[in-house]
Amino acid sequence: MDKTKILLKQNKKLFHTNDLRLLWDIENPATLRRTISRYITKGILLPIYRGFYSTVPLKEIDPLELGSAAIHDYCYVSCETVLSQGGVIFQSIAAYTFCSAKTKTIHIEDRTYKSRQLSDKYLYNSFGIIDKGNYKIASAERAMADMLYFNQRYYFDAKDQIDNTKLKKFQKEVYGL
Repeated sequence: MDKTKILLKQNKKLFHTNDLRLLWDIENPATLRRTISRYITKGILLPIYRGFYSTVPLKEIDPLELGSAAIHDYCYVSCETVLSQGGVIFQSIAAYTFCSAKTKTIHIEDRTYKSRQLSDKYLYNSFGIIDKGNYKIASAERAMADMLYFNQRYYFDAKDQIDNTKLKKFQKEVYGL
């Protein structure tokens, strides 16, 4: 089957170099680089940054999906992003926030993605994590439990938006508190 058809038939629109290697079954690194370069020239692949590509313009991709794919590791949207969307914090947030196995900051066009490192025993606990298909997102209670794990003195503007009973349950279930 034609490589273009294989690529465009995929449900996902974001690919790392290794994804393309597996998708096209190309073992030779030089051949893979040449193929990717040709697809960029043809406009089929759009480079985001070195080793990360899209098949559609970035403005057509959900920013949370983009951040999750850019982190390129198991992660979920949490902390300020979820709490801001839920009306628990009012201040504007400068970056989309995630929890993952590594602390990192990624800039893509005018967006910033920040990932906070969370120990595997907490990170892979799926209690309160909602699978949205191309990314995962914490419930408001899980996001608040995560935020309190990272900063016990964090100020929440509308703490009454969170069910305290659920919050305590999340803290106990995830963090053993």
